[in-house]
Amino acid sequence: MQKLTVNLWMQGTAEEAGAFYAQAQPQARTEVESRYPTEGLLDFQQPFAGQALTVSVWVHGTKITLINAGNEFSPNASISMILSFNADERDSLNATWEALSDGGSVLMPLNEYPFSSRYGWVSDKYGVSWQLMESSEAVSETTRVMPCLMFGGTAQNQAAQAIKFYGEVLGAELESAFPYGEATEVATAESLMFAQFALAEDRVAAMDSGVAQDFSFTPGVSLEWPCEDQGEIDRVWDALSAVPEAEACGWLTDKFGVSWQIVPSNMAELMQRPGAYEHMLNMKKLIISDF
Repeated sequence: MQKLTVNLWMQGTAEEAGAFYAQAQPQARTEVESRYPTEGLLDFQQPFAGQALTVSVWVHGTKITLINAGNEFSPNASISMILSFNADERDSLNATWEALSDGGSVLMPLNEYPFSSRYGWVSDKYGVSWQLMESSEAVSETTRVMPCLMFGGTAQNQAAQAIKFYGEVLGAELESAFPYGEATEVATAESLMFAQFALAEDRVAAMDSGVAQDFSFTPGVSLEWPCEDQGEIDRVWDALSAVPEAEACGWLTDKFGVSWQIVPSNMAELMQRPGAYEHMLNMKKLIISDF
C-alpha cells in the first residue's frame, strides 16, 4: 500500500495539469480531492477561494498530488518521476513521451542507452520532470512510478548520506547502489550514479548529478509522509526539520534541502472539521488536537 506521496506545486494550473497528465499517461485518472474554503484565507490566498486546493492523479495506481497555489515555487529536475515500461509496451512509452514533450523541453533524448534500450528524460510544460525507461525485466508494480532524487548544486554528492539518514528516521532500506567508479567534473568515484531504496512498500531512486547543476531541491516538489499519531509526527518532525524559517502548515526542509509534508494519516478527516483550514494556517508542525 502506498505511503509516500509526491506533491507537485502548480501555479494556479492544478486542474488543467491533472487533466493533461490523465490523458498523457497510461492507466491514469485525475480527481479534485479538496478545495480552498471561501472564508478564513490569508490575503494572498483570496484569489483561490472555492477553487481546487489539491488535485490527485493516479498513474498505474500510484497517487501524485498537485497543489494549486501561487507563483512562489515551481518544480525542477532535482526530483523527477521515473516511469518504467515493459519491453512489449514500447508503443505506450512512445505515446507518453510525445504527450509529455508537447510544450516541454528534452533533457535527454529518447534513445537507446547502455542502461536501457529505450530511455528519455523530459521536463513537461509545467516544469515537472519525467524519466521514461524501458526495462529488460518485468516491471514490478512498486517500481512502475518512482520518484528520483538528484543530488546536485548545494546537495552534490550527498545521496548516500541522505539514504542512510532516511533509514535512521523513516526506516529506509537500501536495495541497490551503483557508484560512478571514476570521478566526473563534480561527482567523486564513490558518488552514486544510481541507487534505489525502499520506504515502507514504496520505492525511491536517488543519484548524485554527474555534471554541475545550478539548482537543487525546492518546495516545488515535496514528499508527503503520513504519521499514525502525534508522537510519530513529533519524532519525524524533530529529526527531519533543519530550516526553521521553512516550517509552515506541516511543511519542513531537511538538511539536504528536500521539502517534506509531515501529516497525520487521517489528514483528510481532520480537514473536514469546522475551521480546520484556518487552524492549520496557524501551525508549523501539525498538532492533531488543534484541528
